[in-house]
Amino acid sequence: MRSLSKEQTAKEETKEVKLFGKWSFSEVEVKDLGLKRYVCLKPVFIPHSMGRHEHKRFGKAEVNIVERLINNLMHPGRNAGKKAKAINIVKNAFEIINLRTGKNPIEVLVRAIENSAPCEDTTRIAYGGIVYHLSVDISPQRRIDLALRTICEGARTAAMHSPRSIAECLAEELILAANHDMKSYAVSKRHELERIAQASR
Repeated sequence: MRSLSKEQTAKEETKEVKLFGKWSFSEVEVKDLGLKRYVCLKPVFIPHSMGRHEHKRFGKAEVNIVERLINNLMHPGRNAGKKAKAINIVKNAFEIINLRTGKNPIEVLVRAIENSAPCEDTTRIAYGGIVYHLSVDISPQRRIDLALRTICEGARTAAMHSPRSIAECLAEELILAANHDMKSYAVSKRHELERIAQASR
């Protein structure tokens, strides 16, 4: 076998790790300071960590944000465990986002999460036999969980009984959420939650 020269090995080492070999994580920045610590942008080629975070408290904060989106797509019973299928859906959705906006799809995903992560929610409090709702702040970890859940839910409901594929619906949901458009299911859900919380203050 031919041995590689020092220059070639150095080039191999400095080669940037890009998502699916196309999109770079280096220029993506989280603008929401509250979420910065919990949105993981560690460069990966294929977002599949084999659930290493499972048994560690706050372990999911170390999981790449694209992988967390993929994991949320697998949630309902029909798609449970079909990670390869979910990865392909996200890959196709990212291609569509790149064609339609010309932007880095990872950046679009981060903006969508920032815009659809609710800051307030309500909790039930029972006091002397009377149950009433009280407004509470949401932790950053839960904000991201809710944002990812509503983005996937919006894409799923849009794709149901529709000629469009789930990848197209996911791409559209992410683009609308990134633009803070009220047509986005996730953004409208955020505003609804915050409106109810505001009334319960």
